[in-house]
Amino acid sequence: MTSDQRVPPVRLVQMIDRVRATLARLHRSSAPGNVALLEMALAPWAFQVLHVAARLGVADQLAGGPRHAAEIAPAVGADPDALHRLMRALASRGVLKERRDGRFQLTAVGQALRADAPGSMRDVVLYVGYPKRWQEWGQLLHSVQTGEPVSEMLYGKPLFDYLQTDPEYAQVFNDAMTAMSELSSDLSLQDYDFTDFRLVVDVGGGHGKVLAAILRNAPDARGVLFDLPSVAGEAGAVFAQAGVADRVRAEGGSFLASVPAGGDLYVMKHIIHDWDDARSATILRNIRTAIADGGTLLLLEMVLPERASSHLGHVIDVEMLLMLSGKERTRSQYAKLLAQAGFELTRVIPTASPFAIVEAKPV
Repeated sequence: MTSDQRVPPVRLVQMIDRVRATLARLHRSSAPGNVALLEMALAPWAFQVLHVAARLGVADQLAGGPRHAAEIAPAVGADPDALHRLMRALASRGVLKERRDGRFQLTAVGQALRADAPGSMRDVVLYVGYPKRWQEWGQLLHSVQTGEPVSEMLYGKPLFDYLQTDPEYAQVFNDAMTAMSELSSDLSLQDYDFTDFRLVVDVGGGHGKVLAAILRNAPDARGVLFDLPSVAGEAGAVFAQAGVADRVRAEGGSFLASVPAGGDLYVMKHIIHDWDDARSATILRNIRTAIADGGTLLLLEMVLPERASSHLGHVIDVEMLLMLSGKERTRSQYAKLLAQAGFELTRVIPTASPFAIVEAKPV
């Protein structure tokens, strides 16, 4: 997201989400049960239409304005009639709009499918539709029956270990996680005041985009990026581009063993949801040991409602069951987990994204 793009207030976003959820419930309840269920059953087919459009780069071809399918078919390597049918299906789902003259144009949803669009979700679509992802989700029954992720059954090893042996899948995975990370960072970090912190430790901070954004908003602070050595060492370009390279250092290690000491702010983005309660508590206890007196811990995570709702996190929670040993959690579950590690949950700050900021203090 660029600096000139305005993000609506959080309360407005929440109100719109409630309206959308209500309309979705009305849509489902207004149709006969079997028709509503059929629509749900066909959702994977509709998604594959979206995935193929992302693979072909259809949205990028429409970036300059409306065009006929036959005009862009040679550029994307598709049969003109087949592409027209694909684009018509996209229009039926609100990704494109079909004009009276037969040309198709991007909607706001379709803009997010462009590779170069701010906040693009194209890499996420490519990841969700990647062939091995369909294979993995086809084994959901195994995870529900056993409570175990499917990676051991399919690959003979945990997912992150397997990704080190499959460069193509790893690239698709990493690109999608970067897109999700940028979405949560852009829309979440602006809702917190970082100006009073002096030493910020980003635990599991990847290539440093979150830490760089925080340091830009905290000009008197220094930072430590902590991640596996193979990851943390690649953040230099990000810090240089952000103009904070002289205030930050990278350290390699495992947060399951220890974390750098002395920070008055510890940040973890999308880390705790990767782990079960026992290992999550270990990570949090390591931070509790290291954190300065009076320090603050921030977790950027989806926080589920206490009861089922239309929240995106309910589906992501099943993904965590399927692929890892982690879970999405409610506020009360975070409070309990943090208490086990010596923290008190002080507040949960909603943001304009699906992610929230969970703030905790050592006790």
